[in-house]
Amino acid sequence: MLKAEAILLDLDGTLVDSTDSIARCWLRWCREYDVDPASLVGAHGRTTADIVAELLPGRLVTAAIARVDELEIEDAGTVRPMPGAAELLASIPADRRAVVTSGNAVLAAARMHAAGLPAPAVVVTADDVLRGKPHPEPYLLGAQRLGVDPERCVVVEDAPSGIAAARAAGMAVVGIVSTHEARQLEADLIAGAPAQVRVDGTGPLLVDVVAP
Repeated sequence: MLKAEAILLDLDGTLVDSTDSIARCWLRWCREYDVDPASLVGAHGRTTADIVAELLPGRLVTAAIARVDELEIEDAGTVRPMPGAAELLASIPADRRAVVTSGNAVLAAARMHAAGLPAPAVVVTADDVLRGKPHPEPYLLGAQRLGVDPERCVVVEDAPSGIAAARAAGMAVVGIVSTHEARQLEADLIAGAPAQVRVDGTGPLLVDVVAP
């Protein structure tokens, strides 16, 4: 069991099931830009800007990022909530939760809306930071906006890059097994889905994982 004053939640693969949507959009993008899809292995959880900058020459990057954004926003309506995502969000007091995602603000809003999830008051997106996950900046900013010390936060994440960001920020982590195997997630607790994460919000937040 973990104790916290705030909980920061990743979006894709943690609160919303966008795996198929992401695959469709990036495969189409790869065809358009003649990029080997194998180059995307391990990219989940990082910002589009960081991924594209590693794959294409500088003169193409701005337009290529815009194209990924266009494709993903067009396809956002296909995403669904992860099992138990709405209930997990509802169990955390509104002033003690934040979503921290590597997507941009428009995409994050579109995916949460499609999944029927209310956007928390605090949402940190790629638009808000200079350095995305695995750098700790996104999670540190989330803690700052909630007014909570980083070491008193618990992160819920599915991607190794996001877990690395949380660790670098000094935060405990609950790993969600959706896009990666449990052995790839260096987390304090492991859950198969948000439905297995329990939060007691009556005092200090107590976070635990229950059997399916």
